[in-house]
Amino acid sequence: MTEHGRSPILLARYCALAWLGLIVYGSLHPFSGWRDTGVSPFAFLDAAWPRYWTGFDLIANVAVYLPLGFFLTLALSRLPGRFTALLLAIALGAGISFGLEAAQTWLPSRVSSNIDFACNAGGAFLGAVWAQAVGPRVFARLAALEHWLVAPIPHAEMGLTLLGLWLLVPLSPEILLFGAGDFRHWFYLPASVPFAAESFPLIEAGITALNVLAVGLIARLLCARLLGACLIVPLFLLLGLAVRTLAAAVLIDPGEALAWLTPGARSGLIAGGLALAVAILLPAAPRLILALLALIAGSVLVNLAPPNPYSLAALATWRQGHFLNFNGLTRLAATLWPFLAVIFLLLARRRAGRSM
Repeated sequence: MTEHGRSPILLARYCALAWLGLIVYGSLHPFSGWRDTGVSPFAFLDAAWPRYWTGFDLIANVAVYLPLGFFLTLALSRLPGRFTALLLAIALGAGISFGLEAAQTWLPSRVSSNIDFACNAGGAFLGAVWAQAVGPRVFARLAALEHWLVAPIPHAEMGLTLLGLWLLVPLSPEILLFGAGDFRHWFYLPASVPFAAESFPLIEAGITALNVLAVGLIARLLCARLLGACLIVPLFLLLGLAVRTLAAAVLIDPGEALAWLTPGARSGLIAGGLALAVAILLPAAPRLILALLALIAGSVLVNLAPPNPYSLAALATWRQGHFLNFNGLTRLAATLWPFLAVIFLLLARRRAGRSM
């Protein structure tokens, strides 16, 4: 079978791995305060119905594991036996939830729950059954779509997964628009270097422009045809802006839906869009190098930038309730994304000289 014929399964494996990473991080966030409470890690199995719960809790716990069951079933579909992938995906989903609920016993900020475990296992079951039912049709359509749209570059499935993960970046109110790569909170580094107040819009514009250029060029790298890229790349960036707007409206306040569109962000979008319109026409090798430089420069600049007052105010509201863990997920994605993208670009460089 050709490389293209394997790509739907490879894509499912990348997606399953990425989704698993997000689940683990969200379940064990904030990864601090570990201690032995003297309670058995399996005590939650015999616990009574939780005192505090909502319908949102139940739905969220099912919804989070549904994609995991779906991706695992597709990723394992080459195993022999008609129902092997289905049963193994259900078992893995339930086992992962069981292990994470048990691990939460040592986290004082988390509460292990048999209801969460049951909902998680149910979500994995529903996702696996869904994949079993539609898997063959999904594979056929993905293979045809991938053959027409995606360039035959090494690790293209990794690139597609990264673009999917990038859509988590605009969800975080802590960061400037598209400002991925800020790792200062991991190492307790100073919040920023001294800047004059009037320089903030310029810094914000630079961060936005560099990330628009980098993400756009990565999307272009994955497009098989220039004509398709001229449509897909701007639509993908517009999708990122839509995610940012919707997240602000739902998670903060409808009146804050467009508060992120500051003068700096607006200037960065214009500058980045103009640079991308030119760079997208360059040969593959210069585009790849330019994407690498933009990623690195954007990450450096975001680690030097002062905090955004709007982001801090939004975060104070957003951290309430169940969105604390979701905040951890988006923060992780925003921190790691440029570095994962650099790895992808370095892996893809072997075919950069080929026309795409």
